[in-house]
Amino acid sequence: MEREERLLLDAATRPYLKAGFYPYFFARGKLKIDPIFLALLRGGSIPDGARILDLGCGQSLLAALLLAARGQYEKGLWPAGWPKPPVASKLMGIELDRQSAKWARKALGERVSVQTADLKDAQLPDADVVLLFDVLHYLSDADQQALLDRIAHALRGGGKLLMRVADAEAGWRFRLTRLVDHSTVLMRGRLSGSFFCRTISDWSDLLLRHGFRIERQPMSQGTPFANILLTAFRQP
Repeated sequence: MEREERLLLDAATRPYLKAGFYPYFFARGKLKIDPIFLALLRGGSIPDGARILDLGCGQSLLAALLLAARGQYEKGLWPAGWPKPPVASKLMGIELDRQSAKWARKALGERVSVQTADLKDAQLPDADVVLLFDVLHYLSDADQQALLDRIAHALRGGGKLLMRVADAEAGWRFRLTRLVDHSTVLMRGRLSGSFFCRTISDWSDLLLRHGFRIERQPMSQGTPFANILLTAFRQP
């Protein structure tokens, strides 16, 4: 990892010290290990001025990264060859876990709006970019369909959905991904959890049926997981 990337992660995670040592060290580990966060900045995936809605946002790590990115860029501490970081017009998140949402609000304050709600029935505000990372498989088939309908409505003015899912055809890598999901459920105090998973072809077909045009990109670099980023474009 380059010096500028390390400084960016330092800046993004520092606010979580206000929430406590656990959310701080979780943020540091997640942003360092999970490839999706820096990949979005490196690839210019988020347009400038966008209203960003993060569904299942957890501690709002992407919002923290975007806020830190602008500060690092203005200081001249930006990785060479990376596009200019976007400035969001609005940063919004919805999270089921009350503790994670509380940590996000304590760390990031009024710069980010974090609502505590269940994605099964949450009302979605209008957005230009919707993020849905490692979340949709926790819902039933019917609830997945209903959520994608509401996402399409939230993006009715145009924009895109950035959705990371696991490929059910990826063999042992998929089974390992599911094991981590079960561990996450246990850590949140639930004895069991049910998942509705699909192959990448099935995920793609599902998005097409909801009016999206899609692109695929592997998104598990440096990890043993079976994750794919689906960028789904919504026409106005």
